[in-house]
Amino acid sequence: MNVETWTWLLVGLTFALYFGIAIWARAGSTKEFYVAGGGVSPLANGMATAADWMSAASFISMAGIISFSGYDGSVYLMGWTGGYVLLALLLAPYLRKFGKFTVPDFIGDRYYSNTARTVAVICALIVSFTYVAGQMRGVGIVFSQFLQVDINLGVFIGMAVVLTFALLGGMKGITYTQVAQYCVLIFAFMVPAIFISLQMTGNIIPQLGMGGKVEGGAFLLDKLDALHVELGFDAYTSGRKSTWDVFAITLALMTGTAGLPHVIVRFFTVPKVKDARKSAGYALFLIAILYTTAPAIAVFSRTNLIETVSNKEYTEIPEWFKNWENTGLIAWADKNNDGKIQYVAGDALSSAKPAYTDARGAYGERMISNASDAKNELYVDRDIMVLANPEIANLPNWVIALVAAGGLAAALSTAAGLLLVISTSISHDLIKKQLKPDISDKAELRAARISIFVAILIAGYFGINPPGFVAAVVALAFGLAAASFFPAIILGIFDKRMNSQGAISGMIVGIVLMLFYMMKFKLDMFGGGTSADWWFGTSPEGFGTIAMLVNVVISLVVSRMTPAPPQDVQDMVESIRIPSDAGEATSH
Repeated sequence: MNVETWTWLLVGLTFALYFGIAIWARAGSTKEFYVAGGGVSPLANGMATAADWMSAASFISMAGIISFSGYDGSVYLMGWTGGYVLLALLLAPYLRKFGKFTVPDFIGDRYYSNTARTVAVICALIVSFTYVAGQMRGVGIVFSQFLQVDINLGVFIGMAVVLTFALLGGMKGITYTQVAQYCVLIFAFMVPAIFISLQMTGNIIPQLGMGGKVEGGAFLLDKLDALHVELGFDAYTSGRKSTWDVFAITLALMTGTAGLPHVIVRFFTVPKVKDARKSAGYALFLIAILYTTAPAIAVFSRTNLIETVSNKEYTEIPEWFKNWENTGLIAWADKNNDGKIQYVAGDALSSAKPAYTDARGAYGERMISNASDAKNELYVDRDIMVLANPEIANLPNWVIALVAAGGLAAALSTAAGLLLVISTSISHDLIKKQLKPDISDKAELRAARISIFVAILIAGYFGINPPGFVAAVVALAFGLAAASFFPAIILGIFDKRMNSQGAISGMIVGIVLMLFYMMKFKLDMFGGGTSADWWFGTSPEGFGTIAMLVNVVISLVVSRMTPAPPQDVQDMVESIRIPSDAGEATSH
């Protein structure tokens, strides 16, 4: 069977499984819709958490960014892995002991203020919409290539799929769907990695194969370094980012992880605090399988890409290149009219998205209107490296199709979790807690489903018009979470003197500062700017660290200049740090 047939078969089977689970586990109450009834086992919750956590950024884009950035890409590995440890140890058990459905719910009650709750709802919506934009772009990329549809149509198909099982099952349906999606995505990620590791180094374990020897006796990483230097790039294992920016990005990703509302809510789905700790441990192990494999895939794909296309006749390159070229995610400009693909160090097309024309070149290549501004003749979108990797390595068609199914599982699982956060923020934290406290259970559930429908439309728009690569967009969401939620949550747990005035001031300043910086340097608003204009040499992905520190300082200063929280709130803070006697998650 050809790739397209295999893709339809595997994607169809996995989607049938997801829909079947969603129908079987459909939610009948707000408790099932918000926290799956609070009765999920630690292992199932660990698998669901891992799927929720390993989004399109982890599956599709992280290895792609590492394959192009080399050593600099390690910030994503360190930040996202370290952040999960931080979440599991410092936040999850205490928030589970508090027993709330959502992060805004925790902030509203901990800071005894509906104003704090409203600010938290706004922050949750901003973070979630930024994050979900990356997921929808990932869905569009997968559909556009493997089902041979336009990338925008791919986003629309993904919207319909996510909407179906999110509307039907809520957290209950999403949880058990994510268990299945974890199995699909991890299998799809590991199979090609094992194939290529055996192919290139003879080692069945990709993590060891990355450091192994290739044909001729040279170490694979040494070979890749030599290829990079030969083409004019920095050695793959060298880094260009400053030490400060590496630290800032890593810390922003870590603290952003600990403040992500769609991950935190996962720990409210288990019966007890002890189960929250267990599920965190399971999830960390399950996540580590993918995260330790990603650098190996990055090295394999980068080496294969350079050897396959660099200095090769366009008319002789494999069919996969032209297929991806048709999606607009690979571009070639024949600047010296020799018919060969040149992949050398340069600018513009090496990082900027090409602007296509309707014309075709002398060799059948897609023509690019901005090619004259580029030194580099080849553009490769970072987000295709994992998806194209099996094709580049000439693996069997079923493996290529399996990766498509895995990429969709990763993107859809996280998108569903994010949509649930958006809907609960509106229906529970805004409507139920503030605007209409007497709303019935049935009406609240209806409001949650309407919120999901509206949210998917907005998410789809951002998926079609994203501000960057999937992992880059997602990294900004982590910066926003770090700048807004992390200080309010961590100080809310460990500083009983922290009051509502301090938390509100800190969250507002943190999120506004991060949004301003992101819009200025990522979206070219407010006058724009280049890397030379970055404040303190900090990239937009790392600025969440500075915004977070500003949030902490303002929160502490304002709280000490204003009255202490009521005594019952201080007693509550003391009690949630005692790891026992935690009941089920409640709406209080």
